[in-house]
Amino acid sequence: MPMLLECLSHSPLTGYYDPAPEVVAEVAQIHAAARERVAGFDPELVVVFAPDHYNGFFYDVMPPFCIGASASAVGDFNSLAGPLDVPADTALELAEAVLASDIDVAVSHRMQVDHGCAQALEVLTGSLDRYPVVPVFVNSVAPPMASCRRARLLGDALGRVLARLDKRVLVVGSGGISHEPPVPELAGASDEVAQRLIAGRNPSAESRAARQARTVAAARAFTAGDSHLHPLNPAWDRAFLKLLEDGELTALDGLTDNAITRDAGKSAHEIRTWIAAFSALNACGPYRATLDYYRPIPEWIAGFGAMHARPVAAHA
Repeated sequence: MPMLLECLSHSPLTGYYDPAPEVVAEVAQIHAAARERVAGFDPELVVVFAPDHYNGFFYDVMPPFCIGASASAVGDFNSLAGPLDVPADTALELAEAVLASDIDVAVSHRMQVDHGCAQALEVLTGSLDRYPVVPVFVNSVAPPMASCRRARLLGDALGRVLARLDKRVLVVGSGGISHEPPVPELAGASDEVAQRLIAGRNPSAESRAARQARTVAAARAFTAGDSHLHPLNPAWDRAFLKLLEDGELTALDGLTDNAITRDAGKSAHEIRTWIAAFSALNACGPYRATLDYYRPIPEWIAGFGAMHARPVAAHA
């Protein structure tokens, strides 16, 4: 079963508050190369591990992991909106296989995904529905979260069933590395914010615009050095990326939530999406990975990276 992995950072600030034009051009070039790889691979199935930022998943029911059997994108921060082409039978087959591997995963027949998933699909394929896609939500924002070890085991369980499919499979991990944008927290929240985090689906256009304006303002302050947000940590990012490149996935099992937050920021928990994606690839055998790009980009409040990988057998 041929497999290609693409992992990439996303940012809601793209197009809203950009870095210098030469940096935007660098990222565009990396994205163009990734699109070319995907087009050449011509996947028959895409599996996307992605977080959510209180756009599709809320504290009324917050699963650690969820597989979408039907899904649509909400279109936040000018990301693509509309239905994904989800093959329900395949999604349910994957969910059953994961549960049979003793990894608890929820199923949604009305999943909503935000820019964390939609940006990756747009960058890599140009649309939400060019290829059949199964979205896999990995809670990376709302405590309590499943551990990095459980994210690895989720990917491993999915990878083992993907290996049995007679399909070309593109596995995507979409998430930031070190970063801490102004995502609200339930602990200590006002009643208004708490209600939005518990049951805030389908906000008004005014509410969404206000949220986007707050994020842009936070990015401006962060870039100016006038912010309480956690600084980017390039050394931590590069150490994490090196472990993925070297296939040392179990070395990430010991990363605790407190350590991730302390060293890399509250949204660095999105590394779980990369861990799950690499673990899915690793379940099919040894791989060869390439770090395509890394740069701290304060305007996007992100340690911004991109990697791709293939099974060693594919190189042979």
